[in-house]
Amino acid sequence: MSDNRTGDSRPVQALFSHGRLTAIPRRAARREQLLAHLAETLFERGRSYTEREVDEALLTVHEDFSALRRHLVVAGLLVRPADGSSYRRGR
Repeated sequence: MSDNRTGDSRPVQALFSHGRLTAIPRRAARREQLLAHLAETLFERGRSYTEREVDEALLTVHEDFSALRRHLVVAGLLVRPADGSSYRRGR
């Protein structure tokens, strides 16, 4: 998503204050927009991450890193093997 817009005219940056996410959006379309932005800005394609690395990256933007990680996995933006040993950027 190069323009960070999916059915919402506000840019993703409107969800942040002083570099921190103010809240995880409840509306699915807006949350998907945020998650795509986080996947693109925090995680490189083709690189494996440990759960700790994922958590530390997400913690830089919001204290509820586990909810963000779960949302990213459910959305297919982060994928992990069945053993949960690592994470990679998905779609």
